Amino acid sequence: MQKDIETHRLVLRAFKLSDSERVARLAGEKVIADMTANIPHPYEPAMARQWIQTHQDQFMEGGGVVYAITMKGCDDIIGAVGFPKLDNGLGELGYWLGVPYWGQGIAFEAAKALVEFYKDHHGLIELHVIHLAENQRSKSVIRKLGVDHAENMIRHIHGQDREICVYKSVL
Repeated sequence: MQKDIETHRLVLRAFKLSDSERVARLAGEKVIADMTANIPHPYEPAMARQWIQTHQDQFMEGGGVVYAITMKGCDDIIGAVGFPKLDNGLGELGYWLGVPYWGQGIAFEAAKALVEFYKDHHGLIELHVIHLAENQRSKSVIRKLGVDHAENMIRHIHGQDREICVYKSVL
């Protein structure tokens, strides 16, 4: 069973199907799709339900984990953080945060807590993260985490070639 992770302000918990409407509303904003490689626009509640339904098997098989980000005292999700891919101590970090919650240090707090928890309890030894080159907010989170820039490359995302920045660090 996926354990909750708590920080000073946050609770990271497993997603529930009842989160799907809020996921669709928050992740469905065009600016989220524009700044992420994996979230389409429009993003419908059925898509959110389908995504949430993949989490338990992914966790049980050890191939990845996704957490809902919530504020302490309120169970409404405000974003997501996880390792969409976990393999032999390597975690590829991913996250998104609803627009009303930007600029408050929440993405960094959630990502740091997840990385520390997986390092301490699940043998995480290497961290990889990417962001779209124009996503300065993600760049800031990754820099605060202390992950080293490795390279830039071009990937086909949302129907066009986009520059991404790749970061890698041994923990």
